[in-house]
Amino acid sequence: MFFFFNNDANRAQEIYDLLMADFGFKGATGKISFKLNDFNITVDQNNIVGNILEEWLDKWMTSKGIPHVHNHRQSSPDFWLNPDDTENDWLEIKSFTGSPNFDIASYMSFINLIIEKPYKLHSNYLLIKYKMENGTIIIENCWLKKIWEICCTSERWSIKVQCKSNIINNIRPAVWYSDKKEYPTFESLEDFLSALEQTVYRYKGTNAIAETWLEKVISSYKRFYGIELKISRWMDIKHKYIHDGHKGIRPRNE
Repeated sequence: MFFFFNNDANRAQEIYDLLMADFGFKGATGKISFKLNDFNITVDQNNIVGNILEEWLDKWMTSKGIPHVHNHRQSSPDFWLNPDDTENDWLEIKSFTGSPNFDIASYMSFINLIIEKPYKLHSNYLLIKYKMENGTIIIENCWLKKIWEICCTSERWSIKVQCKSNIINNIRPAVWYSDKKEYPTFESLEDFLSALEQTVYRYKGTNAIAETWLEKVISSYKRFYGIELKISRWMDIKHKYIHDGHKGIRPRNE
C-alpha cells in the first residue's frame, strides 16, 4: 500500500502515526542475523541496533512509497522527508536502551549551524526506546519530539550537556518521559534558546561570541521564517525549570 502525503501537513507526524497505529511499532520484536558462508548467527550485542533501526526505517518508508532521502553521511539530518525542499522536514533518529544516553548534537557545531541553517531548530526527533533479550530486540516505546521537548537544564549548566575536563562536548537529553524527572523539559523553542544563550555566555569556549550570538540566531531565523523570536533572559525564566530544592546552576564561567 502506498501513502500520499499532504504537503501542508507535518510529514514526520504522519510517518509516526503510520508506524504506531498501522504497523504496530510499539511492542514489535525482531532479530539481527549475520551469515558467513553457511554459518548463521543471531547478533546479541546492542551497539549496532541504532544503525539497523535507521536502515530498517529507510527500507520501510520506501516500501510504503513515502518520499524521503536517507542521509548516509555523519551529518544532520538522518532523513529529508521532502526531497524537493531540503530546508524543511528534517528527521533525526535516536535509539537507546535503558535511559536516554545519546548525543543530541555536538555543542560547538550546533550553536554555529543554527545561525547558518535556522530550520535545524525545527527538526523532528524520532526517539526509539528498545531492549534486547537473548538476541531479540523489543521496541518498548517511540516518541516524536522537537529539540526543546527533549532538553532540560542541569545543576551546572542552563542546558544539559556532556562536559569532560571543563570542555563541553555534546548536548544531552532529558528523561522526557519520566514522571520523576529532576528537571522539566523546555516549554518552547524560545526557552530552549534562552538556556542555550546562557551556556554560550558562561562557557569559556564560547564566551567570546556570546555578545552577538543570539542576535545572529534571531536575525537568521527572521530571514528564513519571517518571524522575530522573542527570547527572554535566562534569569527571568529559570524559575520554571529550577525548583525549590535544586542546588541551582553553579555561578562559574568555565
